Amino acid sequence: MVRWKDIACTAAASVALALPAVAQELTPVTFGTNWLPQAEHGGYYQALADGTYEACGLDVTIVPGGPQVNNRALLLAGRIDFHMGGNLLQAFNAVAEGIPLKVVAAHFQKEPQVLMTHPGQGLDTFESLKDIELFIGENGYQTFYQWLIDAHGFTPGQRQPYTFNPAPFLADKRSGQQGYVTSEPFAIERAGGFTPNIFLLADHGFDTYSTTVEAMDETIETMPDAVRCFVEGSALGWVNYLYGDPSAGNALILKENPDMTQAQLDYSIAKLKEYGIVDSADALELGIGAMTEERIRSFHDKMVAAGVAPEDIELSDMHTLEFVNDGVGLDRKAELTQ
Repeated sequence: MVRWKDIACTAAASVALALPAVAQELTPVTFGTNWLPQAEHGGYYQALADGTYEACGLDVTIVPGGPQVNNRALLLAGRIDFHMGGNLLQAFNAVAEGIPLKVVAAHFQKEPQVLMTHPGQGLDTFESLKDIELFIGENGYQTFYQWLIDAHGFTPGQRQPYTFNPAPFLADKRSGQQGYVTSEPFAIERAGGFTPNIFLLADHGFDTYSTTVEAMDETIETMPDAVRCFVEGSALGWVNYLYGDPSAGNALILKENPDMTQAQLDYSIAKLKEYGIVDSADALELGIGAMTEERIRSFHDKMVAAGVAPEDIELSDMHTLEFVNDGVGLDRKAELTQ
């Protein structure tokens, strides 16, 4: 199986042409995402569409998530090979429960979680959010909001239940609402006719990795070349999606998710780049997908202090750096952005 760092040609099409003429036997693998196809999955669809995965030896099937789909359960049952995790909290809990899986890459350096407020209301600073009602969903309340309480002095009484209907936020100009920087602000702009103030939690200390790739220990041990190909191929897919022509990936997304629009895709890609969601911090020097021990420990310590992560776990049991930090895609990015 081909390794990207050993290939001189960086564009996926060039890589494919550089391979021997003899047909390559591909290894079939399945990747389960955590929601319906969208720009937040763009690098994976790009790598599938432009032949990047195939060039290093994989026949990849992407299984979309959704409200009635639990791809993480399919991973645990051995029915898919890779799963898109949300942030590191799930992996922390997996270790505590004795589940033999590891995070093998983190394709988002920042979680896209934000708080939003109305403009022109004096709610223009992170500190000002402590004085208003905030519409927060149950999962958010049990996770990042507990960190906001512990680290920043927010209070439980501020929280109002969020049912993923923006109407209460739109009606109350002195309120705030959770969202993803790539999604909810776009909806607010169209429904409310204004651009909300955006506060990315990652820029205020919520330093989890996001859009992780999880694999069972058995997969890592028995199919290391396939794991490496998927991790590195995905990194290159993200480079091509963000800095090259994303039309091939977008075409697949639009085909698989008829409710998606080109306008939403364009907005999301712009926000991924503007806020450094995929490509920032260590990824700038180590390549997209980068992780470090220090960063993982930092987030774990914060979550333990907030009471939302198990304390007595061995962090090496929930991740491996074997397949990341090799600078894959940096040359391709330089080529596309020069």
